[in-house]
Parts: sequence; structure tokens; C-alpha cells
Amino acid sequence: MNLSEFYNKAIEVAIEKDPRGKDYVMDELKRKQREYERLTDREKELFDLDSLSNPYSDSRIIYGKGDEEISALMAGIDIDTGEIVLAEMLRQRGRRIDMVLAHHPSGKPFANLAAVMNMQADILSLMGVPINVAESLTETRSKEVERKIMPANHDRARDAARLLNIPLVSLHTAADNMVASYLQCLFDEHKPLTLEDVIDILMDIPEYKDAAKNSMGPKILIGSKGRKSGKIFVDMTGGTSGSKDIYDSLRTSGVNTIVGMHINEDHRKEAEKHHINVIIAGHISSDNLGMNLLLDRVLEDNVVEVIESSGFRRFKR
Repeated sequence: MNLSEFYNKAIEVAIEKDPRGKDYVMDELKRKQREYERLTDREKELFDLDSLSNPYSDSRIIYGKGDEEISALMAGIDIDTGEIVLAEMLRQRGRRIDMVLAHHPSGKPFANLAAVMNMQADILSLMGVPINVAESLTETRSKEVERKIMPANHDRARDAARLLNIPLVSLHTAADNMVASYLQCLFDEHKPLTLEDVIDILMDIPEYKDAAKNSMGPKILIGSKGRKSGKIFVDMTGGTSGSKDIYDSLRTSGVNTIVGMHINEDHRKEAEKHHINVIIAGHISSDNLGMNLLLDRVLEDNVVEVIESSGFRRFKR
């Protein structure tokens, strides 16, 4: 397969597994098309044409023409200049590496990270949070994220990839959709009674079991093993952490337990104040699960070697 085929398949699968549902996402893309058609010629010059078929602004081909043939790729959770140079060193030693795959975005996808956060409001509404509350809080938080990202030197990894002519792709929300939908379906199906039961389900998943061996496994952050799990919300997609003010609305909507990748101290305090149990499955381990689920689908009909790097471990299903 070539680079464009790899990328397009990844986005197709991510849309299929979007927590909001494929039909909703396709309607959003039609709305984006109508928005594009109303632009002036000058505005169209700056428009992100990829957004007409890919709703995840943090998942893009960062460097590459698209026609490069892919027989081997190096995958990592965080890819910067050092990892690109590492890929080149491995190539000089005889390893075939046709592209580098990053989970966390850099370049333009990182600059546009905040734009993907609007999907959080729609996901929260599916959990019972009033859409007006979800949209208001998400909008405030996304603007905060945008301001924080603005000063960054976005193109370091892209420039390294360009200078060494190594195609570079980021699949952030595309992979996060996979882990969020996978775990939510798992909990909805098995209906774990207690928080300990939730942990047991997570520990049956290779990525989390492997992380536990390195003291980075799933942990109950708020609550105890014997507490009832109740209604579980898997909060693992939509760019980055949402608003810390959402926990009151989640409690009111009936959410009892949140299973997430990570949580900062302000969010932890708010969740605890509103008596919501929190289980942290693990950040890098959850990223690994999402990437592996995505690669399983993208590569299912193709023989492509995957070289592990930067915290990524390949587990096939």
C-alpha cells in the first residue's frame, strides 16, 4: 500500500469507530463542504482541504507526497526530531523504514489540536449532559488550549522529516476513537459491578497488562475496589482534557465512574467533590491500545513491518 492508502484507510476506520456514530460524522463533513463552497477564492487558498474528508484536525500526513510505497514503518507515541534521526540511522544500518507514524501530533495537526475538541460536547451529550452546557464548557476549554499551543515551535519534526525525506503521519484522535469505542463497548457488554471488576477487565487487555509489569498499570484514583461502578463513561477521545467544570453535569446525568487516560489535579479535585469514581487506565498504554486497534484494521490486507519505538508496543488481535 502507499502512504495515501494507509492514511485514507486510517481515517475511514476512525470515522467508523467515532463515538458519535458514523452518520453523524458524515453529516458534519457535508456541513464542512457547504462551508467551503461559501468561501471567497482568497479564503479557499488557506482552507484545509483535508478537512472535507477527515474531520480530525490532529490526524494528518505531516510530510509526504502520498505515493510512497509502504512496506515497513516505524511507529511511536511521541515523534520529534530525535525519533526522525533515529529512523534515518536505522535506515543507514540496513533497516527498511518507509514512513514514521506518530500518535501525538506535531506541525499543523498540533497547531489544530483545539479544533477537534468540539466533538467532546457531542460525546458528553450522549452521556446525558445537556448540549448547551457541554458546548459552553467545551468552547471555553478549547480556546484555552488554543492559546497555550500558539507559541510552540510546531515544525521541528516536520522539518527533520523533510530534510531526511522520511514520510511522517500523525494519527491522534483517529487512534483515540478506537480505544474509546472499544472500552465503552466492553464495559457496556460486561457491566462490571465494582471498580475492582473494571480493573480486572482492563488487566485482561495486553497493553494494560504490559504496562502493569512496568508499574504503569490501571489504578483507582478516586474510589475503592468494592465501590459500585454504576454508569461508566470512557473519556479518551476529543483532543485533550476537557473542562474541569463538567463533573457536576456528569453527576447529574447519572455518570458514576469515569475511565480515562490521565487526569490533572484540578480535574481530580472536582471529580472527587462530585463523588465520581475515577479509574486511570494509563496514558501511554491507552495510546498503545488505540494505535494497535487502528493498525490491525489498516494493515489487515497488507504485509507491512511495524518497528516499535518511542513507547509503542505492537500487540496484534
